[in-house]
Amino acid sequence: MSDLVIIAFDTEATAFEARAALVKMQQEYLIEMEDAVVITRKDDGTVQLHQAVNMTAVGATGGGIWGGLIGLLFLNPLLGAAVGAGAGALSGWMTDVGINDDFLKQTGQSLPQGGAALGILIRKMTADKVLAGLDAFAGKGRVLRTSLSAEQEQKLSEALTRHGATPTA
Repeated sequence: MSDLVIIAFDTEATAFEARAALVKMQQEYLIEMEDAVVITRKDDGTVQLHQAVNMTAVGATGGGIWGGLIGLLFLNPLLGAAVGAGAGALSGWMTDVGINDDFLKQTGQSLPQGGAALGILIRKMTADKVLAGLDAFAGKGRVLRTSLSAEQEQKLSEALTRHGATPTA
């Protein structure tokens, strides 16, 4: 079962940096994430989701390849690729994998204007090494929501506030 963690930051840049740090840790096999989404709340109050994977583009690419192959069977690969890309893009746009977008947008409404958050769906991790890897973000974030155990949530909160720093409001 996966665990959900949402960490709020004062700036978009910090949230994107935290996601990049977690992606690097994933490449080092310290964490396995199903989803990592940066949530931003603009000054006008609108909430935007910055997905790590653009499902529309993935669907269009896959659909174009399959459409081209099917088009070869009917001697019109260009038409097949175009129809396949369109159908793939539509199905990718309608696909919601990972953290539910409506839930993330609702969470984004609780952010201050100009603020950001990082939503992570964690499949598994080496907790002590991941927490140590988050040292650069000490004093810059606070845990908004989590499905971690109380002990794990406490360790994460401590990692974000260590070195005498205070959590962001």
